[in-house]
Order: sequence, then structure tokens, then C-alpha cells
Amino acid sequence: MRHIERVAVGWRTRLCVFLDIRTAPPSGGRRAVIGSCGERGATAGVWAMNDKDKAPEFTPYHHPAAGWGAARSVTEFLVREGELLDGPRAIVRMNHENGGFDCPGCAWPDDTKGLHLDICENGIKHVTWEMTRKRVGPEFFTAHTVRELSRWSDADLESQGRLTEPLRYDADSDRYVPISWPDAFALVGHALRTLDHPGQAAFYTSGRLGNEATFLYQLMARELGTNNLPDCSNMCHEASGRALQAALGTGKGTVDLKDWELTDALFILGVNAASNAPRMLTSLAEAYRRGAQIVHINPLIEAAATRTIIPHDFAKMATFRATRTGTMNLQPRIGGDLALIRGMAKAVLEQARTDPKALDTEFVERHTSGFAEYRALCETTSWEELERQSGLGQAEMRAAAQVYREADRSIISWCLGVTQHEHGVDTVREIVNLLLLRGNLGREGAGPSPVRGHSNVQGNRTCGIDHRPSDAFLDRLGEVCGITPPRAHGLDTVGTIEAMHRGEVTVFVGMGGNFALAAPDTPYTAAGLRKCELTVQVSTKLNRSHLVHGRQALILPCLGRTEKDNQAGGVQATSVEDSMSMVHLSVGMKRPASPHLLSEPAIIAGMARAALPHSATPWEDYVEDYDRIRDTMAQVLDGFEDFNRRVRLPLGFRIRQPARELVFRTPSGRAEFSAARLPDVVPAEGTLALGTMRSHDQWNTTIYSDNDRYRGIKNLRTLIFMNADDMRERGLGEFDEVDITSIAKDGSTRCLRRYKVVPYDIPRGCAAGYMPEMNVLCAIGDYSTQSDQPIMKHLKITVQASTGDSANS
Repeated sequence: MRHIERVAVGWRTRLCVFLDIRTAPPSGGRRAVIGSCGERGATAGVWAMNDKDKAPEFTPYHHPAAGWGAARSVTEFLVREGELLDGPRAIVRMNHENGGFDCPGCAWPDDTKGLHLDICENGIKHVTWEMTRKRVGPEFFTAHTVRELSRWSDADLESQGRLTEPLRYDADSDRYVPISWPDAFALVGHALRTLDHPGQAAFYTSGRLGNEATFLYQLMARELGTNNLPDCSNMCHEASGRALQAALGTGKGTVDLKDWELTDALFILGVNAASNAPRMLTSLAEAYRRGAQIVHINPLIEAAATRTIIPHDFAKMATFRATRTGTMNLQPRIGGDLALIRGMAKAVLEQARTDPKALDTEFVERHTSGFAEYRALCETTSWEELERQSGLGQAEMRAAAQVYREADRSIISWCLGVTQHEHGVDTVREIVNLLLLRGNLGREGAGPSPVRGHSNVQGNRTCGIDHRPSDAFLDRLGEVCGITPPRAHGLDTVGTIEAMHRGEVTVFVGMGGNFALAAPDTPYTAAGLRKCELTVQVSTKLNRSHLVHGRQALILPCLGRTEKDNQAGGVQATSVEDSMSMVHLSVGMKRPASPHLLSEPAIIAGMARAALPHSATPWEDYVEDYDRIRDTMAQVLDGFEDFNRRVRLPLGFRIRQPARELVFRTPSGRAEFSAARLPDVVPAEGTLALGTMRSHDQWNTTIYSDNDRYRGIKNLRTLIFMNADDMRERGLGEFDEVDITSIAKDGSTRCLRRYKVVPYDIPRGCAAGYMPEMNVLCAIGDYSTQSDQPIMKHLKITVQASTGDSANS
């Protein structure tokens, strides 16, 4: 077994996480495990499925994104999953405005022109994975103990199929055993009612939860008396929300899909669109065809930054004609985006000395505050320092600035490559600074456009999942719902994990997701979960979080997005909010995987009634007819007025964005320039900056295979991408085994052993590898002081040839 080695070094602690290579059922491949052993085996771990019979391969990818490669991949996946009938049916129902269901994958907006194949490769895989015919019933757990399952790969766990009925962990047999829904709710209710205080419970949310269930979930938590509502936003776009709120008075982007169709220039930062938001490829191709400039900014040149063949463009598919998706690629060092954006602003301000049209002076004077301080900051920041911190030359920054200067309307879009850093808030605010210089706000084709990752993660925040709620929201919630909401801020994701370790959070409820793998510092997170008195996971499939549990544990299986939700009031629809604030309905198409499944609103209502037996909230009425939930939401949430009528309009409705109308809910009533110092992001000698990321054949913590087509990888996940010069400096060749050691802010270290190194086109001093396997390298204390996000895109590491130590060394 792998072990954790702690060696006292003065006041610092050394933490080394080793890998154990073994054969594990059911597929018998080569396995690497990460995490704490504990009494029940390596249940803290991440098992990476490297098949011993297939040698790893690396061939640089030179083909268009999507196109026939995606079509073949989808076909192979449908065959493998045995979904040649329901799969195609789902494809023609997904993301349709009339009775269709919303893709449970990314949050990219649906096509506004009624496209009938508004789908993508990863969306189809995600839906097919959910619609599998395989089942995980009581007989499965009779055959397998938790200790045994803990040795399986994560892919093997999820591939067993859909959970069919509620389960309770039985410590005597080390198995999950069936439990009735009433008894499961009673167990949760008793645990919550007998807490010393409500703050001992935490209610986690993943991005797949619909708006109606989200509203009920936060209502239950706040009626119970806590704002402990950690969610996946705490790990992805918290920086975006805080930055936009401070700069513009709104936590969201201001543009919509129509703006993407009208803009003259697109700047795309830290986004791997071909894998994480594949439908964006359509917008990029259309922008290129009409002459827009498209600048991709990323340490890695991803497939989406080159060419694409859109699968629903049948003529181009038939003729193999690709369309370019970019006009310029810039590769800053990891963390160098702020310096690049400031360099562009500096160039624009220098040009304004001789060209009065370089700045929108009228906009700046009428609608902004703090411009003089920002201009002075740009002037005093030297080009030499901007080059050093960005990793780019002055000419490259000036070329990007010229694209921006010549465009009448510009959109700047970004994702986690910008936010998961210590200075993520400052970087997003710098993006806003640049937009303000030329008045790229409050008009068509211009503005900030964050790319949210998971299907309804933005809707979760809109509908109340916020550990730092505003007084205005709490006032209205209390008035409409007849409760007294708590006012103290609650715990976010990192705060919850730390509180579990201190014994201050003893009940953890996970509404979707795979918290044990998604969170940072995998062994530390697992140890915290094990200290809980009760862990509850609401899930569709078996995953690692079910095996890393508290003294008592429940698995509560729920309906998937593709399944019909039958309640007393008939078939119900749920709503979601996309990345650009459009809210629309989703209606499942399939018979549920089991008659024992409940919808997420029904599960939440069942827990709430058990925990709050004297509650005046009409929980049962809400579950009978979700229109009743929406009627209440319409009274509580800004922008949801007349909710039930508007959400049934074609394409739904867009939530009003005051900043788009040049109404800024900031202290000054104007858009606020910021003047942050330039951070030092240059790695110290001998160290590298590591960014974690998904592979292409992966969605969040769900791994479909060990391949990463767009990066040319086959049969390998336990790898690290490095610059060839950095490899030579360390005497490393392709597929050599290396040990990776992260150095946390507190000086402690964490190690991954026997990873394979792959040479890649990435700046010197930078490296990249896959989450969730590499989450173990992010210490629980390595979070941004600006956003409280784990800094998973900017870890300090060393890499050396593997010592060859075994897991037992």
C-alpha cells in the first residue's frame, strides 16, 4: 500500500504521497493509487487506469477540432456503451427549446437560431454515460465490500452503471445495504436536529443541480440556520464573480451569444474550448468566416485555437474542409495573463498620446472611476518587467493591443486558466480595465464573457447557493418564505474541509458531484470526510466519494437530466441558467433507471421535512408541482419576475444585467478601474509552475478513457507535460518516469512518483497534468487570498528522474 510520510523539518511538515502499481478488478489493468491508506484501504485515492497491455503513445495532434474525429469517437462510445438506439434519440432531443432536455455537461448557451443539432462530442458522451443500461443494485454491494471497491479505479466504479435505490453504510459488514426512503430521511433528519448548532452541517452543491432544486436546497439550509453552502464555484469561478462584482456591480458577464455573432475581436484566455465548451467552436468558426480577429491566449496551444470542422455543417464534413478558429496565438507563462493584459493596456495608452481615437474618452469620463490612477500605474510599469512576468516579448503584446485598438467592438472571454491563481481576482479586474479603456461595455458585440464550466453552476449561485449572501437577498428570502435566515457568512469548500478536520462540521451533504476527488489535497479532504458523523451523497452513479465516508453514510440515488420526472402534478420540467444568463426549461425523455429513484427536489424536501418537522414551508406542495417553486422564486430572486410564463417562451429568457445597461451597482455608481500591483510569477530556479487540467476524454472527475485525442495521448493519464528544454536540463526523455514534488505556501511538500514525462509545446518553466489525479499536489492551504479558490493552475513543483522507490519504501 501507498503510505503518507510525514517528517518534521523544523516547523514545517513534509507530506509525500506515493503511487502503488497493482492489478485491480474488474478490468485487470495497471493501476496507480493516490491517497490515504486508512483502516479500509486506499479509499482516499484516485486510481488512474493505465492498461498494462497497451503501451502509452504520444503523437502531436495536427487535425481540425471536432469533425470526423469527434464523429468516430462518438460512434465508438455509443457502441461501447450499447446505446445505439437511445443515444441517437437523445442527440436529437438535447438542447432543444421545445420539450428537450438541457445537456448536463457544459454551460455554453443554446443556439438562438433553433439549430437542431446543437450538440458536441463530450455532451453526447456525458448523456450516454448517464443513460447506460447497467445497474448497481443491492446485489452488487452484497458481492463487494467498501474496502474491496476502494481498490478499483474511478473509471471502473462509475462504469458499473446507475444506482437503483437508497443505501446505508453498515460498518459491521463494511458494505452498503438497502434502506427505505423514509428511513433514510429519518436518519438525516435526526442527525441535523441533534446538532449542537446548525453550523455543524455543510451542504455542498455541484453544477448539475437545477434551479428549482437549488432554491429548495438553500432554503432548507437557511431555515435550519446555516449559510454553510460550499459549491463547485468555490473551486472554479469564484475569482470571476468577486472581480466583476467589485468592478461592475454584477458577478456575471454582460454579453450573450448574439454579441459573439457581432463582435470584431475575440480574446480567449485560459480556455480549452474543444474539450470543455465544444459548442464554442461553432461561434469561433462563424466569427472567423465573417472576418473577426480571434486571439487565443494560453500556455498550451489547444486544438480549438487552430481549425475545426463543425459536425452539423454537412457540406464541410463531406468535403473535409476545415475553418480556422484563430488569427493569433500567444503563449504566456502560467500566471502571466495579468502582465500581458496590462501590456496591452500600456500600448493602447501610449498610442492615445498621438491618436485620440485609441481611447473612448467620453465613456471613461462619464461611466468610470479610478482611471487616472490606472493610467499612472501602466505608465510606471516597465516593458522589461511586463516581458519578464508574461513570458512574452513586447512585440507580441503590442500586436495583441493593435488587434484590440483596431476593433470597434471586442469581447474578452476566459475560464479557469485565469481564475485558479493567487491573483485571479486582480487578473479578471485587469481584463475589465482593458475593456473600459475603449468603452467595450454596454453595447452589442462587446464586454466580459466568463466561460462557466458545469451545466448550471451559474444558476446555482443565482438561485441562492452562496456562503456569503447579501443582506438584500436574505431580507427578501425571509419575508417571502417566512423564515429568519442566518446572517453570518458560512463556509466555502476549503473552509468546510478545514472545519471537518477540526470537528466543527460533522454532517456533510453532497448534492451531486464527487467531492472527495474534486477538492484539493486529496488525502486531507478524505481524512476530513472520515471524521464526520454522517456523510450523505446524492448521486446517479457510484463514485469515490461513496467510499470516503463518515461514521454513518447514505447514498441517495436521483433522477438524471435525461429522465422523466413524474410527480403528482404530472411530468415536471426544471430550469437551468447558462453561462450567458439565459434561463430555459429542461424536460427528461427516458423512463427512470429504477422505480426507486427520486428527483432532486423530492430528496431535498424529504430531508427538509425530517430535519424541520414543524416547518411552515410547503415542502410537499413544492414537490407535487415545480411551478409552485418557481412562483416563490419569482418573489425572491431579482430578474425572475413572472418566472413561469417567461421560462416557457421560446429559448426562455435572459436575466437582466444592469452593467450591460451602464447601471453600475458599485459604491461610486460607476465602473471601477483597479490598480493592482504586478505579481511576481516567475518560477524560482529549479522549480516549475504546474497547471492541472482535464483530458479530452473526461468530464470533471468522470474519466471515459486514458486517451486525450487533442493532445495526442493514448493509454496514459499519469503523466506530466513539460517543455523539451526543461526536460533536457533534467536529463529526461519522452516517457521517462519522474517524481513530482509540490512545495506549498507553508513549506510542506507532496509527492507523486513514477509519472511519465511527455515533451510538449509549453513555455519554459511551465508544466501541466491531469486532475483529479494531481489534486493531491494542491495543499489545503494553497488557496488564493483574493478568492479563497485552490490555486490548482499555479502550483510550485520540482521534477526529477524517479528514484524507483516502491509504495512500501
